[in-house]
Amino acid sequence: MSTYEFFILLHLVLFVYWLGGDIGVFYSSKFVVNPNLSKESRLVAAKIMFNIDLVPRICMSLMLTVGGILSEFSGLIHPWWQTAAIILLGPFWLAMVLIIHFNEGKPIAHKLSSFDFWFRWILIAAILVSAGYSYSTGRLDPAPWIGLKLVIFAGLIFCGVMIRIALRPFIGAFRNLAVQGASDADNAAMIASLGRVRIFVIAIWVGILVEAYLGVVKPFSPEQLALLFS
Repeated sequence: MSTYEFFILLHLVLFVYWLGGDIGVFYSSKFVVNPNLSKESRLVAAKIMFNIDLVPRICMSLMLTVGGILSEFSGLIHPWWQTAAIILLGPFWLAMVLIIHFNEGKPIAHKLSSFDFWFRWILIAAILVSAGYSYSTGRLDPAPWIGLKLVIFAGLIFCGVMIRIALRPFIGAFRNLAVQGASDADNAAMIASLGRVRIFVIAIWVGILVEAYLGVVKPFSPEQLALLFS
């Protein structure tokens, strides 16, 4: 297996597990908010949801690094400092995701979660600026579809941030469920919170599928244009 084939395979694995894991999280969340289930059943469903959620988080954290490496094979040459940043981003983000997950409730997880929140906003801005600059200077001419994937990925990160914001009432109500059982107000808060995140969850699913389409079809690339006008 060549280096290119390895990263293509890894890219596909990240795509499959991100989308599949995200669907699993959303499906299991319905059992967490179901007031007709016992407290114990809802807590088990929450544990399943929480652990499955680690999978799409891992996939997102590695996707930019893998995609950035693959872009080199499509003719997009990065300066050395950008290559270094692309390679280091994945392990750094992944380590942060794992530390937060396995230290839930501890001070280090709380501090890293706050950092991670702003880190994602910085990533969104950096991706959009990079894509805009690369389009304006012609760096993306060999593979203009990569710029579209970058913009969509920034949108995926944005949706994730908005989900985190919309879930704040859910988290507070769930803590009440875990400690003393959920009241009618807690159940209503959790259901309403999930309702608010639905649009962002669906947007992530659509965005991931569009990303896959762009990676397969490579629209507006010189090769595609040559086929169209041949």
